[in-house]
Amino acid sequence: MATFPVINLEKLNGEERATIMEQIKDACENWGFFELLNHGIPHEFLDTVERLTKEHYKKCMEQRFKELVASKALEGLQAEVTDMDWESTFFLRHLPESNMAEIPDLAHEYRKVMKEFALKLEKLAEELLDLLCENLGLEKGYLKKAFHGTRGPTFGTKVSNYPPCPKPDKIKGLRAHTDAGGIILLFQDAQVSGLQLLKDGQWVDVPPMRHSIVINLGDQLEVITNGKYKSVEHRVIAQTNGARMSIASFYNPGSDAIIHQAPALVESKQLYPKFVFEDYMKLYAGLKFQAKEPRFQAMKARETTLPIATA
Repeated sequence: MATFPVINLEKLNGEERATIMEQIKDACENWGFFELLNHGIPHEFLDTVERLTKEHYKKCMEQRFKELVASKALEGLQAEVTDMDWESTFFLRHLPESNMAEIPDLAHEYRKVMKEFALKLEKLAEELLDLLCENLGLEKGYLKKAFHGTRGPTFGTKVSNYPPCPKPDKIKGLRAHTDAGGIILLFQDAQVSGLQLLKDGQWVDVPPMRHSIVINLGDQLEVITNGKYKSVEHRVIAQTNGARMSIASFYNPGSDAIIHQAPALVESKQLYPKFVFEDYMKLYAGLKFQAKEPRFQAMKARETTLPIATA
């Protein structure tokens, strides 16, 4: 099987640009996932994010997770659990407005660092969307504009820890799903693995690499590209040894953005419906861990004559 794509952006603006752009194109078309090195976020800063995230889990979340495990009797599982995940999480919202001040227990330094991290990731997301535009033959800024709605994009972060699990054969760290939104940027643990994607009917490990950012494409990019790029099913396997940190940031369309295929990418037939992003998210909330195709079909069934904004 082909090797999971790891792309070094160091010489993107030099003589190796064409090669790197081809690597990104191949990863988008054939994997829906890739791992970035030399992405512009300083290594020392990422080390600080990792240290503070792990400290926060130990101080504020570990005991809560142990109590949850005890209350649900998850320690001695005999049958497979299919309605919950072996993860401890909290969510930060950045755009259109931040909820950072409302999150309890965040140390002042951690709050400050995560705000700065969000700004760096937002910039990287928008740079990547423009690289995708270039590869797709769309004008620069097209995807950012397609995500914009009336208030700009929605951007948030899911901070997760996957503690050691005594019965990893009975419960997933996170059940298999595709991501509903736009482009996802993941800073994951460099030591403990667990993330897998489905390729050609087989589960493939996403390798943990120090200071890398893993990128994956969500359902909305599949719709906008008329299926040229596809969102890919992925999951997290619980591990018996080691706690895995995962910080996934979701750069998504604004809630009222009207999502539709880019006219330039519709060669003969529109393969996907047109819809308001918020409507898709409402549907996704109840069907996240099911196949994406019925979601698209459901949106098609309720498709209305929504105006297509010229982007």
